[in-house]
Amino acid sequence: MALTAAVLAACAPDPKTGTDISDAVIANVSAGIHPAWSRNAVIYEVNIRQYTPEGTFAAFQMQLPRLRQLGVDVLWFMPIQPIGQLNRKGTLGSHYSIRDYTAINPEFGTEADFKALVDAAHAQGFKVILDWVANHSAFDQEWTSAHKDWYTIKPDGSISRAIGGDGKETDWSDVADLNYASAPMRQAMIAEMKWWLDTMNLDGFRCDMAGLVPVDFWPEVRAALDPVKKDLFFLAEWEDPALHRSFDATYSWELFHLMNDIASAKKPVVALDTLVMKQDTLFAPGDYRLTFTSNHDENSWAGTEFERMGPNHKPAYVVSALLARSMPLLYSGQEASFNRRLQFFEKDSIDWSGPTLEPFYRTLFSLRHEYDVLWSGPWGAPQVRLTTQQPDKVFAFSRSRGAQSVVVFANFGNAAISVPYAGFTQPGEYTDVFTGAPATLDASGAVQIPANDFRVYARR
Repeated sequence: MALTAAVLAACAPDPKTGTDISDAVIANVSAGIHPAWSRNAVIYEVNIRQYTPEGTFAAFQMQLPRLRQLGVDVLWFMPIQPIGQLNRKGTLGSHYSIRDYTAINPEFGTEADFKALVDAAHAQGFKVILDWVANHSAFDQEWTSAHKDWYTIKPDGSISRAIGGDGKETDWSDVADLNYASAPMRQAMIAEMKWWLDTMNLDGFRCDMAGLVPVDFWPEVRAALDPVKKDLFFLAEWEDPALHRSFDATYSWELFHLMNDIASAKKPVVALDTLVMKQDTLFAPGDYRLTFTSNHDENSWAGTEFERMGPNHKPAYVVSALLARSMPLLYSGQEASFNRRLQFFEKDSIDWSGPTLEPFYRTLFSLRHEYDVLWSGPWGAPQVRLTTQQPDKVFAFSRSRGAQSVVVFANFGNAAISVPYAGFTQPGEYTDVFTGAPATLDASGAVQIPANDFRVYARR
């Protein structure tokens, strides 16, 4: 009850200014005023269960220096709470079937272990966000018995499974649908989130299936939690411009699926132009878009980036990560060429012995950190498309401001080509970011690109 009271109090007008805190928070997020640290940040998704043979916080903590050297700024932890037993899938169940929102899954360690991990991460310069499952809970979460009205009830009086965007029950048989018509449930949910800020000093949340939760809930969350800690960051697993009223970033799902199709030659590269125009129409310059070539869902259910994108997984990542608004994500194991679908409900450790891709990602992330034309939102420069004579295979663009300029050429074709280009407004002397070789780029010319590869040039 104390937590709920505190949450309600946070929604009251600021006694010093008389301004409603919720209005102030929403105005900032809507205007694209995000935490300063997020402007050039790289997010890394942590699957604790599968990350090490031990599958513990303590074992993962040993990896922090390596990840910092890789260029990671934000650690997103998949849910780490106890998993429901009732209707459990597989042996270990889904991370997203939460039995207790304010507890730690003992398989991963203790509350003290996670707090030590967060403290160590902060000491090394990371921000830490937690996956938050607000749309549904496990069927044996205590609310299902103590507050049955906090759930969606079917005509036969039983609690409904999670309901999808079509208004029908999903096949997620291990999770119960929460009822957002219940104001007490909303306040309890916010209080549970606040516990993690107070107890673990988190820096924000990645909100699972954010679009299945009523959009008016999220401003309530920001109004209650932003006064608790400065510069919180919220990421929505959904693609809806309306969510940017409350979220710093949303998933760029449409770009992800299009990159799969381009990489596998199902669609031509020029389809990217249409999508970029659509995104410019729907989203404001200050809206961050999470871009990726893999994550926990895609790896387990749709396949690795190597399955879906083949030899084009690198140019796909380069384009996705360097487009305007982009905030790049890397999933556990991608930097080690991990090429297997992880079992979702069982222990299935990542094999870290694959050919390393750390130099590739480190170079790309370093470029993003050092060149502010590549930063997210209004702090970066808009992209300018370069005209090429291979519009079905090559995507080329630049992002420039003043003397600083980055130019990207990506060849999704299966043959090496010399790419004639035109329309470049920032000619001059450049450096190939990945080889260190000097290069002269004229207003028009040609660039040699190997098959399924890319060229990134930069100058200051």
